[in-house]
Amino acid sequence: MEDWQKNFLGILEAVTAEVEQFCLEVGEAVEVFAEDFGEALASLTLEIDNIIVAEIDQSLQDFFEPMVEIYLELEELALEEDDIGERVFYFDGDPIEETDLWLNPKIEPTATEHPACIGCGNYHGRVYGGNLLVCGMHPYGWDDENCPDWEGFNNRLN
Repeated sequence: MEDWQKNFLGILEAVTAEVEQFCLEVGEAVEVFAEDFGEALASLTLEIDNIIVAEIDQSLQDFFEPMVEIYLELEELALEEDDIGERVFYFDGDPIEETDLWLNPKIEPTATEHPACIGCGNYHGRVYGGNLLVCGMHPYGWDDENCPDWEGFNNRLN
């Protein structure tokens, strides 16, 4: 009876050793796979980051390029420096601050929109918050072609 017990223990020890060896080999294989996967993932992440950065860079360039072109065109306007050394644009003899050109565009009167304001020295014509401020006397403009407050540029200077 002792022989089969010894044989059984021998078989059990052999199975245990084989299972232990199998687990070690599986662990090593998983470790190699994890390292390879980690390297591949790091490479892929770096490549994706480069692509994303390139796309963002291109998008920003496409977005700002027209603004830079407009700015360079504005630079070609008559530039002078004011008393404190800041650049000032001059349009029709009146100074225009650089920020006004971007934040509050000037809308000129036409024959169909605010005809009474054509040539008036009081005309302001700037857009603030999406609303046009025509002038101080008539913020929304005058209804017909003969504004009672119309003044030419020469009358305004005297």
